[in-house]
Amino acid sequence: MLWPVTAQRTSGGQLSIGGVALTALADHFGTPLYIFDETTLRRQARRFRDAFAASYPRSRVVYAGKAYLSPAIAALLWEEGIGLDVVSGGELYAGLQAGLPASAMTFHGNNKSVQELREAVEAGVGLIAIDNAREIELLTALVAETQTTVRVLLRLNPGVDAHTHVKIRTGVLDSKFGLPIETGAAETAVAAILATTGLDLVGYHAHIGSQLFDIEAYEAAIRGVLHFAAAMHRTHGVVPEVLSPGGGFGIAYEEGDEEAPIEEWAGTMAEALRLGCEERGLPLPELVVEPGRSIVGAAGVALYRVGAVKDIPGVRRYVSVDGGMADNIRPTLYGANYTAAVANRLPDGPDERVTVAGKFCESGDLLLSDSLLPRLQPDDLLAVPACGAYTLSMASNYNLAPRPAAVLVGDGNAHLIRRRERYEDVLAMDVLPGQHTDLLVEGV
Repeated sequence: MLWPVTAQRTSGGQLSIGGVALTALADHFGTPLYIFDETTLRRQARRFRDAFAASYPRSRVVYAGKAYLSPAIAALLWEEGIGLDVVSGGELYAGLQAGLPASAMTFHGNNKSVQELREAVEAGVGLIAIDNAREIELLTALVAETQTTVRVLLRLNPGVDAHTHVKIRTGVLDSKFGLPIETGAAETAVAAILATTGLDLVGYHAHIGSQLFDIEAYEAAIRGVLHFAAAMHRTHGVVPEVLSPGGGFGIAYEEGDEEAPIEEWAGTMAEALRLGCEERGLPLPELVVEPGRSIVGAAGVALYRVGAVKDIPGVRRYVSVDGGMADNIRPTLYGANYTAAVANRLPDGPDERVTVAGKFCESGDLLLSDSLLPRLQPDDLLAVPACGAYTLSMASNYNLAPRPAAVLVGDGNAHLIRRRERYEDVLAMDVLPGQHTDLLVEGV
């Protein structure tokens, strides 16, 4: 699935999503604009929920909010029974603002601050995934101070090389995430947690990467985690109640791309867990999966307005749009590829090879490189699908550009879920001339 399931052309040739023409959305909300389709969001949430429930009844799905955490979208997913995986105090706050109970959240992150851990403990987060030895020390002090008991997972580094971009590969030994099994660091962490009153080690977590299409990598990760769990059971008497192999299910970004087969993979992961537990004499734990991109990615479409067109004969045709790397850093950061479609009219004439450039002052600000598109003119609207994940969540104010608005569409209606920033928003944290606050700094 590349486009939202409701995407279609109107009788006048305009592209519509959720029963709303994109021209109408552009006229009302402006561009750049991020459009999220409610039908696609609910469909993907139900696919994950139902596939894992059918294959493994003791399963739970939590949305990885780092893909894009809008309180409106988090609330919608919670209606479908999907919890939340957060990686910062800000994401925890957004989840609470969305109305989710903290008990439905898992708190991840490789360098959680004391303040973030305190916020998680005080809110009553359901699970905290410990990533390193320092977090054990910080939590030990916190639970002693607050006289609380915290359910924790231990994030393991299983040494599995998932075949994906190096910047989103997280399961190999040389990674900032998780405690390596092979070095003994993971077992040392287990012993330290068990020695701490107030820390309840309920299971293990592993995340091997993002945008994955190799189910064998998940099977290897599950085997590795279960092998470690069995050893900890023998040595320390720990019986895991929860096991999470993470998320990272791949999606389509261009025509002809495939997506990870959710239903098939749910069955394969469930079987690997059952068989692995049976072979090692472990009871079946709760299975927690953490899809993010694969829920929200295809539900989101970025809408841009074409501006300058520059022809360099024999070299390249550049078509510039009013967004770019400040709202979608993925092409610049990862070399990610996208496709696009003219949204305000039917294509006319043959396609031509063009490069779609952003408006920001970087030569690398290119959204699509050497893509075949209909001849584009200034004021055309260009729609880019599969933009729901890792776009707005990584957006910036580079060149002091206000970040785009976002709308949720469905049944012919559009609801603003994020207003467009204003110039005053961009400078809201700056102290302007004449507004300086004197600070007393004691020197040596």
